[in-house]
Amino acid sequence: MAQSQVQELHQEQRQTQTISAQQLLQAQLVELPIQQLAERVETEINDNPALEPVFDDEPHSWESDGDTGDTTEADFDTQREREERSDALDAALQNIGRDDEDLPVYQGGRPTSEEHEEMVYADSLSFYDQLLEQVGEMELSERDRYVMEYLIQSLDDDGLLRTPLDTIADGLAIYHNIDLTISDLERILKLLQTLDPPGIGARSLQECLLLQIDRKKEESKEESTLDLMRRIITDYFDEFTKKHWDRISLQMGLSSEQTEEAITELRRLNPKPGASLGEVMGKSMQHITPDFIVDTQDDGTVSFSLNNGDIPQLQVSETFSQLLKDYQQNKVNLSRRQKEALLYSKQKVDAAQRFIDAVNTRRNTLTQTMKAIIRLQHRFFEDGDETSLRPMILKDIARQTGLDISTISRVCSSKYALTRWGTFPLKYFFSDSIITDDGEELSTRHIKAILRDIIEAEDKQKPYSDDALSDIMKQKGFPIARRTVAKYREQLNIPIARLRRT
Repeated sequence: MAQSQVQELHQEQRQTQTISAQQLLQAQLVELPIQQLAERVETEINDNPALEPVFDDEPHSWESDGDTGDTTEADFDTQREREERSDALDAALQNIGRDDEDLPVYQGGRPTSEEHEEMVYADSLSFYDQLLEQVGEMELSERDRYVMEYLIQSLDDDGLLRTPLDTIADGLAIYHNIDLTISDLERILKLLQTLDPPGIGARSLQECLLLQIDRKKEESKEESTLDLMRRIITDYFDEFTKKHWDRISLQMGLSSEQTEEAITELRRLNPKPGASLGEVMGKSMQHITPDFIVDTQDDGTVSFSLNNGDIPQLQVSETFSQLLKDYQQNKVNLSRRQKEALLYSKQKVDAAQRFIDAVNTRRNTLTQTMKAIIRLQHRFFEDGDETSLRPMILKDIARQTGLDISTISRVCSSKYALTRWGTFPLKYFFSDSIITDDGEELSTRHIKAILRDIIEAEDKQKPYSDDALSDIMKQKGFPIARRTVAKYREQLNIPIARLRRT
């Protein structure tokens, strides 16, 4: 007798997060700095004939001494560009149904670098571009290549990766619909770490130096020396950072010659591989394009504007819009070819409108973020004093704007602000806080500034130890431990007391 099968119905409630194509596009554009956004806009204009820049027929007052009534060269350029765009549209429609044929690409209307020489901030490849060029020579799957480029964009200016891999995995999943395990990310990161210069993509100074030591094995150095170097960095890293060579030599049982050899080679390692690549690039790495221009008036009023660079205003092509409207009004009588043209036109118009909406959303997001930063750091924008920066974290800006923390992080990751006091990355305005003995909340940047002032004023023949600095800070009302003093001192690139003695 066959045993009866019992089917059970279970009801399970799950919370899932999905992201639309439009949200993904918005997240991608928000993350781009102004120069990369300009390249993306130009690509979209060239790829989609339904998307076009807005041309201003009326000359601006600053461009003309008066209205002469004459037709200018710009007028002819505008007319020619419209005719070229119309021809591109006609050719595109004629090619509907032809499989795997390249449609004509509209090339008119984009200013040359010579025409906008005064707006160029860098004249050669950036640090990130050089890494991307190396990635282009690697044999990678499409997904791995995308993830590696994402990791490169996450590197700090010194070439190290300080963003935790789990945070990067979350960002890839939420904004790019790429689900990766940490082990997958580590595998791709290991490939990134094979790029030049050695040490790039390390997650710590220790890993950075070990990567360089391993790379040196391909050179002619004695392997015994390399083994000593690796052992020092692996097992005696704390002593190495404090330059306690005698202690290292004693504990490892090294001869004076071995110690001297190891010290010589270790000093040739570069703790900031990204900075070294910037030196190779020359002066162009010192030039950046600010995304915000902040203006501080003498009365303390602070205003700002977005830098649009070479990015034009965008609109949906009137030709495409009218064509779509005509087809839709005569749907019943359309032939098969006309229906294909209707579908093609609708797809291009919808894509153009989505891109315009995403650009506008980016502009609104950047505007809200900068308003909140100025509101919280108003005093700094007034006096330019680093100690005027108040404690501020991403959550504070998210609370002010109503935007998600991950969105604020993307806005601030690669954007710069030009102020009366200089050009600063948006990250500069963020810092944690500590509570003083009086219960006052102070920015860690403020604490670092005070620590730096104390060290600069010390007797260089008897510089303060970290313990002494901790005591002095406590006397001034800033209760920070010796380890915290050491951390802040290292972040300020100030050596230990023994090396400050003159």
